[in-house]
Amino acid sequence: MSAETPVQSAGNLTRLRLRFRGWRGTRPFWAGLFTLLGGVPIAYFPYATFKLGTMSVTMATTAGAGSLIIGVLLFTLGLSMWFQPATRIFAGVAAIILSLVSIVVSNIGGFIVGFVLAMVGGALAASWAPGKAPGPESAGVPAADAGTVELGAVPPAGGVSGEPGDPYLQPGLVNDGTAARTEDFNGRNSAG
Repeated sequence: MSAETPVQSAGNLTRLRLRFRGWRGTRPFWAGLFTLLGGVPIAYFPYATFKLGTMSVTMATTAGAGSLIIGVLLFTLGLSMWFQPATRIFAGVAAIILSLVSIVVSNIGGFIVGFVLAMVGGALAASWAPGKAPGPESAGVPAADAGTVELGAVPPAGGVSGEPGDPYLQPGLVNDGTAARTEDFNGRNSAG
């Protein structure tokens, strides 16, 4: 490395960490992780064989197939929370229901560990909401011109002016902008 070589501001590890942090922030990451981890003990314990010296302890139950199915479904729901954030509410409710079913089917929900992890993951997924995109003011971009109108803008205090091309004029509004006319809706107002 010579004196003329430019110094990198961030190494590869830092860039990867920042990219992962950005990816993690756009989805219910912890909900998916808890749900995924909750499926592992639920599916594993019914098929596990523990060795204690020369004695082997097997957790063979009649519900082994049910435990495997519940564990695989929880694992899949955890992955879907990561890669399909739009399904977070369905996946969260399904994870809660599967964790409750695992208490009966799978050795007290994977000895309570899998039950608790899946229950917390499902609750986190059902309650997670995506963050709002930063507005132009927070990004350092000046606000829009005074002549432009954004969606959801509130009309001026004076009411609707009624001029052609007025962005606040909507069909069915009276001049004060508060009530709907019944003629425009075949005798019904806009509420029903």
